[in-house]
Amino acid sequence: MTGVLRWRHNPLCRATDRCEAWLALAAFLLLTLAAPAVGWLCGARTDASLQAVVRAQRAERYPTTAVVVRRVAGARLTADPEMSGDHARRTAVVARWRAPDGSARTGEVTTAGRNAKPGSGVRIWTDRHGDPALRPMDAATARTHAVLAGFGAALLAALLIECGRRLILWRMTLRRYERIDRAWEAVGPDWGRTGTGS
Repeated sequence: MTGVLRWRHNPLCRATDRCEAWLALAAFLLLTLAAPAVGWLCGARTDASLQAVVRAQRAERYPTTAVVVRRVAGARLTADPEMSGDHARRTAVVARWRAPDGSARTGEVTTAGRNAKPGSGVRIWTDRHGDPALRPMDAATARTHAVLAGFGAALLAALLIECGRRLILWRMTLRRYERIDRAWEAVGPDWGRTGTGS
């Protein structure tokens, strides 16, 4: 705002100076108002969508306890990227469990390496048919993803606003230089030789 007011009564003010000041003010307002609004809107919509996914997964998946029968032949310890610490090391085992309808099931599941001994209890998730399923997303994880999406959207909006400002300023500068070049050409090749008789 000070840039706009500074040029207001200055006799040396050019139209391009006023345009640059208004452009800077508009970019500042967009950065302080529009970018956070875009981030909030994106985060809120992402959160609503992910919370619906969380509810749907909770409705479709059921926790149960499976009993390890044996390790899978040639099974290796693998790392789960979504977990940390000792729980991140997982191995494949054959286990028995009950489906939601009460029927007995046997199949291959993964468990923490320390729970791979026969007879150990393993907490697993199953779908409505009793087949092993991934653990449903929890609400806190969904909210974290939504916050990150909103923050990313706000940063992207701010980047687009700044890129737009710089592009407009670059075009204004090119036009200014074109006008200066035309003015120099209008003066002619004799500029600066006044009174030399040429």
